[in-house]
Amino acid sequence: MSEENVKDENLEEEIENQEVEENLDGAEEIIEENLKEETDENDLLKESFARLQADFVNYKRRTEQEKSDYLDLGVSKVIIDILPIVDNFERALEVKEDSKFYEGVEMIYTQIKGLLDKNGVEEIESLNEKFDPNIHHAVFVEEVDGLDSDIVTEVLQKGYRLGEKVLRPAMVKVSQ
Repeated sequence: MSEENVKDENLEEEIENQEVEENLDGAEEIIEENLKEETDENDLLKESFARLQADFVNYKRRTEQEKSDYLDLGVSKVIIDILPIVDNFERALEVKEDSKFYEGVEMIYTQIKGLLDKNGVEEIESLNEKFDPNIHHAVFVEEVDGLDSDIVTEVLQKGYRLGEKVLRPAMVKVSQ
C-alpha cells in the first residue's frame, strides 16, 4: 500500500472516530435527558405512593373510629332504655318483704346492675356534691340553713355515665 492510501485510510478512520464520538456525545445527552425524566417520574411515583399510603392509613383509622363510635352509640341507646327498668326495680326493692317474689326481684335487679357494671356504666354520685349542670338536672331549688348554695341536697332520680359520656343526668334538688 502506498503512503497516500494509508493516509487516506487513517483520515477516514479519524473522520469515522470523530463521527462516532459526536454520535456518542449526542447519545450521552439523550441518555442523560431520558435518565433525568425517568428519575423525575420515579420521584413523582414515590411521592404519589407515599400519599396513597398515608391516605389509606387515615382511612383505616377513621373507619375503625366510626365503627367504635357506632358500637358505643348502640350500647348507649340500649343502656338508656334499660335505666327506667333499673329505677322501677329499685322502687320495688324499697318495700322490704320476706317473700320469694321479693328475692326474685332482687336477683333480677342484681343481674341488671352487674350487666351495667360489666359494660362500664357507673352511677353519678350526686348527694352533697356541688351542682354541675353537665351531670345534674336541677328540678327543685330550696334554701337550706347552714349549707352553701349549689349543693345537691336530694337525688330524685339517679344519673348514669358510660366512661366520660353522661347517659342520663341525675335529677336533683339543689340548695340556694
